[in-house]
Amino acid sequence: MSPISPTLQYIRLHAADDVRQLALHPQAGDDVDVPFALQQIAGRQRASAKLPTWAATYDIIFPPQLSLEQCSSEATARYKRQLVERLGVSSTFVDLTGGFGVDFAMMAPCFSKAVYVERQEELAALARHNFGVLGLCQAEVVCADAENYLRSMEHASLIFVDPARRDSHGARTYGISDCTPDVVSLRLLLVEKADSVLLKLSPMLDWRKAVSDIGSEYVREVHIVSVGNECKELLLLIGQGRGMRLFCVNDGETYEPHKPHETHKTHEPHKPHEPHKPHKPHKPHKVAPSSFLYEPNTSVMKAGCFEELAARFGVSQIAANSHLFTSTPLATGFPGRTFVIDKVTSLNKRELKASLNGVSKANIAVRNFPLSVAELRKRLKISEGGSIYIFATTLASGNHILLICHKPTA
Repeated sequence: MSPISPTLQYIRLHAADDVRQLALHPQAGDDVDVPFALQQIAGRQRASAKLPTWAATYDIIFPPQLSLEQCSSEATARYKRQLVERLGVSSTFVDLTGGFGVDFAMMAPCFSKAVYVERQEELAALARHNFGVLGLCQAEVVCADAENYLRSMEHASLIFVDPARRDSHGARTYGISDCTPDVVSLRLLLVEKADSVLLKLSPMLDWRKAVSDIGSEYVREVHIVSVGNECKELLLLIGQGRGMRLFCVNDGETYEPHKPHETHKTHEPHKPHEPHKPHKPHKPHKVAPSSFLYEPNTSVMKAGCFEELAARFGVSQIAANSHLFTSTPLATGFPGRTFVIDKVTSLNKRELKASLNGVSKANIAVRNFPLSVAELRKRLKISEGGSIYIFATTLASGNHILLICHKPTA
């Protein structure tokens, strides 16, 4: 498309306008491709938060809504690039499921040769244009079926696969074997064709089940990636080697349970030459005012490494299924949010009234509690917001309590 075309001028002129209103009253000349223009305006608006760099590049062409919804965010794509840079691979990169090309565009500059494979001709043509705009001179675009290309390709440093999680009817699928391509049945060929293989899977999957499906003998690393404390991706790095590492990532901060060759810190260090003994679960800490309360971030919650977390940071779980922790003194570096407990109250009406005296608004969360946030907020007659945080949870004794907290000052 010419940079001075009427369609491009129309897109730029109406970049911030309501697309629905434009569809009803386009106010465009005969030389403007209105359907294409509306798709671009809508796509750029959707991408403004998810893909800010792409949205700010006017010559980028956006795909239909579904492809844009399914693509990675700029933040998660950047994390994959950091992962690749740590691996130190730099020769040949093959993305077997190119899609909109966000992940490919982020990782491709790490390699001397990068091949984008996509079976849909429309997406492949769009990617060819966009990669030119982005200056990816090493990019080769191939319109082909992923499995067919895999069988005929030469050996690569890294293969990336993001299996489609929709069936032929458009319904969502979550099981790895139900996705396209089926990386479970192809795992031996994938490992044979590349030094390393990076799989992007649904964040809905249990990571242990995913490792079992692929085969624990192949999985070298598991990455649970969250953005804004919302789990976005499950990444498996497979290839030759021994041992497996687990990474819990949230907004660039990484927590690695069971670091290789690390002896976890305890309150009393082991004596020289004393063999390391497994940590015993911490006894529940008394939940009381002035104690610190810890809420693990979403990636850590999904990893489920709660006993290890308690042992490393010297904190105690409130109860086995509550997944909230407490300690005195402060445990620095905890992967999640930290609060100071101001009051602890039961659901007794008189005790509640005294504890919540003067509280008209608060941020409420429930953990292992019989009421939902909406139900509890209605019962307490407290609106959303403010600097007070209320955690409703259940003690090991089975008693239901509210923890009224504030965030500690820096």
